[in-house]
Amino acid sequence: MAPPSRILYLHGFASSPRGRKRAVLEDRFLPDGFEVVAPDLNVPSFRELNFFEMVAEARVAFELAEPRVIIGSSLGALVALSLAEILDLHSPPLVLVAPALGFGERWKERLPESEVFELFHHGEGRPLPIHRRFFEEMARVRVDETPPPVAVSVVMGTEDESVPYAQVAEAWARWEGSGRLAKGSRFHRVAGGDHGLVAYGDEIESAVRERLAD
Repeated sequence: MAPPSRILYLHGFASSPRGRKRAVLEDRFLPDGFEVVAPDLNVPSFRELNFFEMVAEARVAFELAEPRVIIGSSLGALVALSLAEILDLHSPPLVLVAPALGFGERWKERLPESEVFELFHHGEGRPLPIHRRFFEEMARVRVDETPPPVAVSVVMGTEDESVPYAQVAEAWARWEGSGRLAKGSRFHRVAGGDHGLVAYGDEIESAVRERLAD
């Protein structure tokens, strides 16, 4: 029996590998023989969250799964871009869902003054403590300034309540203007779409299938 084809799914901030987007992907791609691999990116813990350890965890999952496509959701999109940067042309194509592009210094806005504070963790369904230095670290991440070395599809809702649509559209325009965006890359504008986008499974599926066809 041939080994299964795999999709690597990288979840977002304060989420888990058991989230609703993974369920959407499994519902639509398991019947086609795809296995959805989703590592836990709350590393080393949510309290001590570290972006570079998230990327390292994603790379381990990539090497084990050998996926046909990498899907990154929100913060997971930045992890996906970092992974693709490391892998360069050996990276599979990317699908970025509600990606946190262009955040930079915005990660630090409206934070409490304390070093440790609580935020609601959607994967756990309750508030959990997190250290301030994670947001200071994210303010220095610039992986989204240039397009990835491989074809990419972005799925972005116009009514995203967490990542402003205009911010992501601006980042995409910058990628296009660089002349380095891989051939066949596409921006999916989802009218009325929120940050979760779980009610827009058709748009997500379409983006994934166009990248699987690469």
